[in-house]
Amino acid sequence: MKIPLRWLREYVTVHLPVAELVERLTLAGLEVTGIRLVGLPVPEGLRLRPEQIGPVWDDDKVLVAEVLEVRKHPDADRLHLVELNYGKGTITVVTGATNLKPGDRGLKVALALVGAVLIDGYSEERMLRQLKPARIRGVLSEGMVCSARELGIADEHTGILILDPDAPVGMPLAEYLGDVVLELDVLPSMARCLSVIGVAREVAALTGEELRYPEVPRVWPLPDSRTERVRVHIEDFSLCARYAAVVIEDVSVGPSPPWMQIRLQLAGMRPINNLVDITNYVMLEWGQPLHAFDYDKLRDRAGGQVPEISVRPARPGEMLVTLDGHSRALMPEHLVIADLAGPIALAGVMGGQETEVTGETRNVLLESANFHSVSIRRTARHFDLPSEASLRFSRGVHPDLVEPAACRASQFLLQLAPGRTVSAFVDAYPARPPDQRVRLSLAYVERLVGTAIPRDEILRILQRLEFAVEEQENDSLTVTVPRHRLDIQHGPADLVEEIVRVYGYQRIPPSLPDERLPSYQTRRDWQLEERLRDALVALGCQEVITYALTSAERERPLVGDQVEYVRLLNPIHPDRSVLRRSVLAGVLEVAALNLRQLERLRLFELGLVYLPRPQKKFPDERRHLALLLTGPRWPEFWHSDGALPMQDFFDLKGVLEGLFQALHLEGPEPSTASIRWQPAQQPWLHPGRSAALVWIGSSTQQSPSPAGRARTEGDSVLLGYAGQLHPALQDFYQLGRREVYVAEIDLELLLPRIPERFACRPVSPFPPVRQDLAIIVDENILADDIRREILQAGAPLLREVRLFDVYRGPNIPPGMRSLAWTLTYQAEDRTLSDKEVAKVHQKIVTRLEKVFGARLRAP
Repeated sequence: MKIPLRWLREYVTVHLPVAELVERLTLAGLEVTGIRLVGLPVPEGLRLRPEQIGPVWDDDKVLVAEVLEVRKHPDADRLHLVELNYGKGTITVVTGATNLKPGDRGLKVALALVGAVLIDGYSEERMLRQLKPARIRGVLSEGMVCSARELGIADEHTGILILDPDAPVGMPLAEYLGDVVLELDVLPSMARCLSVIGVAREVAALTGEELRYPEVPRVWPLPDSRTERVRVHIEDFSLCARYAAVVIEDVSVGPSPPWMQIRLQLAGMRPINNLVDITNYVMLEWGQPLHAFDYDKLRDRAGGQVPEISVRPARPGEMLVTLDGHSRALMPEHLVIADLAGPIALAGVMGGQETEVTGETRNVLLESANFHSVSIRRTARHFDLPSEASLRFSRGVHPDLVEPAACRASQFLLQLAPGRTVSAFVDAYPARPPDQRVRLSLAYVERLVGTAIPRDEILRILQRLEFAVEEQENDSLTVTVPRHRLDIQHGPADLVEEIVRVYGYQRIPPSLPDERLPSYQTRRDWQLEERLRDALVALGCQEVITYALTSAERERPLVGDQVEYVRLLNPIHPDRSVLRRSVLAGVLEVAALNLRQLERLRLFELGLVYLPRPQKKFPDERRHLALLLTGPRWPEFWHSDGALPMQDFFDLKGVLEGLFQALHLEGPEPSTASIRWQPAQQPWLHPGRSAALVWIGSSTQQSPSPAGRARTEGDSVLLGYAGQLHPALQDFYQLGRREVYVAEIDLELLLPRIPERFACRPVSPFPPVRQDLAIIVDENILADDIRREILQAGAPLLREVRLFDVYRGPNIPPGMRSLAWTLTYQAEDRTLSDKEVAKVHQKIVTRLEKVFGARLRAP
């Protein structure tokens, strides 16, 4: 919300310096996120970014001037000579403005003299330049009539800025038009401040100044106007609490006055014509959105009869072409404004093209209504039509604002359009909401705040906020909530918040709680999550965090079509309509964005997935780990020789094995409880380049299984999958042609299997003995199974087994392969003899021959 201070000062006197006003508003919950200066120097106490500072209008160089005469340039068809009176004399300047023509006189304009600093109107970067005398086609010009862009007011540069007829000639433009615009971040709980009057209320309450409402005369049709002009029908009062329609005849459509155009531009809105500008101006002033229909078009749609306006849900199959030219398919959850011929507007969101006002409009039906906030929010999000009107309706507007806004707009239309008369005023308001009364105890205020606020101060604050207060016995108050305060929903607690907010949080003395803090209690699963994160970071991975809200379409390639989701009843966007079933989908989207700039990625995310449970109120929330690797194996560096090797399946396997070792799920010791890599097929993984991670349980493991029973020897649990991403999914997630390796693991199955205690083996002071072993085995036998048999057969002297060669080719039978291992033997209490090593080595060979049918490969 952008608030020009000149506009704000019409409703409340502001004596505070700008810096202090900004601080007071921010501390009171109305954060000032930006400040824009229009023609003024930077106020004391403020530090602004360069883009917030516009040209400074020097008092003696940028002035209000009056056009005395406009003549054609003697040597240029598109240029004019403009003679101006600027209070201290006259001057003739050259201009190419399209909104000045020969014969114009009496117009008030902004004149910049030599030495003034303005924005270069032809520069896209808003560069400042100093005005210098110039001879243009033989005519000396020592000044310039300025456009809104050159002055830093708006981006309009097609013509010069025309001022109001009453602008004093010779007055410095900074004094007449200079302004400070506050940019406010209005939170949903402060929706009452989505208007200039709403912000003025806050300033009045914070400073103690009087709030001045604009004078708004009630608008009634002429006494002799007996002909019915419009009928209004509300089908569901829960969706539309109030609807007022005003018919104004014989309006003249044209530009709105300069003062209104400038205020709208400073507030961030583009002037269009007087009809549209008036509705926008009143919306910004009061916070009540309005809409204008062409009354004659409504009458034509009614076949020349009295138009009947109906507020109702859309009917299946109805269509509406909105003002942006798009045809919208309507559904029953969309609230529409309709006549007997069909919908004419999306209620509170956008009008229809068929009944819009144009330059030929002569009779206007002005709508001022109150719609249900959730209905408007859903409609705006469904059609992706955010607007100033839908923003206010979705935050909540009280029905009592309908009449003053309609009267204020009618007042402007009669003055500025100008219309002949109000011929109809219909106000459908069946049930006015009752006043909300709250009983507030002063002891309750002190208990919540932690310090005593004087009673008189509490009364003054509430009354300045327009609460009606009745003093009761026993230090209690009966407070009547003003109608614009829809945020007061939780009784006395909300009132205490208002009191403290205006009183000032900074005035509350700090204090320590009387009670002792409870002792710190840790949770093992949280500690394990942090250990997991630390281990992956140590392995060169980077954590990402993605949204748990997604869409079924984004996850379909990973989880398939035939799955149920936890769906949101009121999603913030169609792309955030369900809770995810896969963490990997979000990581893939993050990778696609980062690969636009980077070549190498190692990403992981630890997050929740949400699985619906039939007949259960809440879903099953499970922690998952997603991992992604792609690009070069290591970053490029000065010693790189040629192309860098790319990460592959074994890099992914190495990261996961390193993680399992860091969590003590894997180790060099032989164990019957471990994680096995088994061939697997998944639609989202590349065929032949994927594996299932399976936990093979042990009778010594005491953690309960997911089924709630103790695991026994031979238990196996599928933890997840790892492998190369399928090329079809690379296309779907826009990852390009590079190879991408991914994994997703169910941590609810993995974390309980991490041992609480683990054995450590001391480093032996005696030398190790290393021997190589090359065997020929069947192609289908897993190297991991062979490694485990070697470790078990060589225990306890065998310390390490490392595969260093895989060979297929000459001298190896078809369907077989050669695996070469390095075996490290070491004892803790002695130096091993050759005889001891040979005995264990032969035991290993015999075990492999018996279990796998292996045979030694000839040297």
